[in-house]
Amino acid sequence: MDKRLAKNHKRKVERAKAKVKLSEPDVRTHEQIEAAREASRADSSHGSNMKLGSASRPFRGNSSTSTGSAAKTDG
Repeated sequence: MDKRLAKNHKRKVERAKAKVKLSEPDVRTHEQIEAAREASRADSSHGSNMKLGSASRPFRGNSSTSTGSAAKTDG
């Protein structure tokens, strides 16, 4: 049983190693990196993103619905 588990683990490790993708180094100059940061900051400050805050909350329905505890009566 231990031999079987060891082989299975070895296969899983080999598959995981094969799927790993190393990221490439950033070869941009410092000025290019700073310019890209400034450009991305400018894009995120548009007014259309401000309206998403209230719309992104999940819909809960009618908040006046009871929990059911008030309907119970000892009869």
